[in-house]
Amino acid sequence: MKLITIDFETYYDREFSLSKLTTEEYVRSPLFEMIGVATQINNEKPLWFPKHEVAAHLASIDWSDAMVVAQNTAFDGAIMSWLYDITPMAWADTLGMSRALYPHERSHSLAKQAERFRIGVKGNEVLNALGKHYDDFSAEELARYGSYCCNDVTLTYGLFNIYMEMGFPKTELKLIDLTLRMFTEPALVLDKEHLIDHHGDVLARKELLLDSVRRILSADEGEDVKKLLMSNPKFAILLENYGVEPPMKTSLTTGKQAYAFAKTDEEFQALAEHEDDRVQALVAARLGTKSTIEETRTKRFIDMADRGPFPVPLRYYGAHSGRWSGQDKINLQNLPSRGANAKKIKQSIRAPEGYVVIDCDSAQIEARTLAWLAGQTNLIEAFANKEDVYKIMAEAIYNIPRENINKQQRQVGKVVILGAGYGVGHHKLQLFLKMQAGVEVELHEAKFMIDTYRASNFRIKELWYKADEALEALRVGQTFKVDVPGIINAVPGSGLTLPSGLFIQYPGLSKSFDEEKGRDQWTYMSKGIKTYIYGGKIVENFTQAVARCVVAEQMLRIAKRYKVALTVHDSVVTLAKREEQEEAVAYIEECMSWQPRWAKGLPLACESEVGDSYGG
Repeated sequence: MKLITIDFETYYDREFSLSKLTTEEYVRSPLFEMIGVATQINNEKPLWFPKHEVAAHLASIDWSDAMVVAQNTAFDGAIMSWLYDITPMAWADTLGMSRALYPHERSHSLAKQAERFRIGVKGNEVLNALGKHYDDFSAEELARYGSYCCNDVTLTYGLFNIYMEMGFPKTELKLIDLTLRMFTEPALVLDKEHLIDHHGDVLARKELLLDSVRRILSADEGEDVKKLLMSNPKFAILLENYGVEPPMKTSLTTGKQAYAFAKTDEEFQALAEHEDDRVQALVAARLGTKSTIEETRTKRFIDMADRGPFPVPLRYYGAHSGRWSGQDKINLQNLPSRGANAKKIKQSIRAPEGYVVIDCDSAQIEARTLAWLAGQTNLIEAFANKEDVYKIMAEAIYNIPRENINKQQRQVGKVVILGAGYGVGHHKLQLFLKMQAGVEVELHEAKFMIDTYRASNFRIKELWYKADEALEALRVGQTFKVDVPGIINAVPGSGLTLPSGLFIQYPGLSKSFDEEKGRDQWTYMSKGIKTYIYGGKIVENFTQAVARCVVAEQMLRIAKRYKVALTVHDSVVTLAKREEQEEAVAYIEECMSWQPRWAKGLPLACESEVGDSYGG
């Protein structure tokens, strides 16, 4: 397989650029214009081809045995795939590789990466191209531009080889390729009419909320009451007019007093149940109109529907744990899933004609992975026997038979298992229960739940202390091995080993004694910010990272037979021909229940949904 390093140069101006537009908007825009391309085959000298030579040059290359590498390959790959119908054997990306190897760095730009390894300096010739179309360049300027572009290709080629020499895992390279194919080879389609209907519903709901405020204030129909709701000082005056003291909090950034009007602020939440219906209406209107995420995201989907199939934008290694994150201003990782209208956007993401969408979720994988990592045999056996561990926890909390546990009580059990498993105290658990389960408990009740969990899951508690030992080993430059299940190793200068061959990293690790809390306090530097950690948090990081490794390997197995269109947290979304539906579901569930060779004894299970759309 030959390695082809590539870099396209295209027209841009202050408004038409990747700093203002998403990759999809930019490449599919009628304003898009090619300036030229530089390519390098293996270690040969890079060559520059201006606009009128690009198509012929690309057509002269056999891409069937080529791995294409670029810096931000989503951009270059989109151009190749959408505009020139080129599909190489594999995609690679130095931006993604840098993100996986150095997740806490602030920047992964080509300039920063080249500086990191001192392999050369990225030029600034591109700065002279602002607002210039191809025909605006003189022959000399094009030649200089070409030299700039060839230098970028040389740097990218050098970085790729450095990362491979560092031992970048082959499995992770395959995941980069798969992630890029979700974007460059889109298969899902968007239902524009459904999106338009939803957008209208969103606007109508907001207008009803605003109308309720107009009635309360006896305002004219045309009066902009939204400004009163959006402005913190003006909204505070509204509350005061009805005898309510505006809730306040201390700003974490400034240390000064600020209005506590966020949906996560407890005192503000309480106002939603105020005895005065007018106050309730004001709070509901503020919460329902302040956020514009749903309407702007829906409008963006509508615009995308006009431009072609839906390219799925995911950021490989977007999170510390290695999980994918959303990008391009639509963030598929946080589409709403609760409420009457929650699935409307998901339902607009559809399978093409003749296909179905199979959404397979790795059931309770975090809780399963944590139990396995800690050697918590009672939980492992419960999972293996297909028992409902959330009901088991609820049974212990409420002291009622498991079969009598209701939906809300089960949710409490779930919150306790997922929260207490990472060492949260009763104050945080009290907050989590209110936010995630809609249940308010007294502090002593939250403490009882914590104590109940720890009494029956002492090996998980032990894992927190082992995590602290691992941190100490990293700090003093020693190796450390956690014996259960034997895959956690502290490697000085790197971090905690992952089954993928990568690391959970804690650069700038430091320990100090917290006089107020009477215990050691750990910190590390992430993107230039001092970040506090503790044993339970380390366990959470590692558990999520290992769970991601499991799902990633399962996803690659699925991709051998079916088109993987999307991954969201611990689920894999796949396309299959309608007539192969049963066979596909069976195969995908087999893959999602498969244990990687390093995960012997990890009890896995999955749940599938099949439909014409991602929303069922």
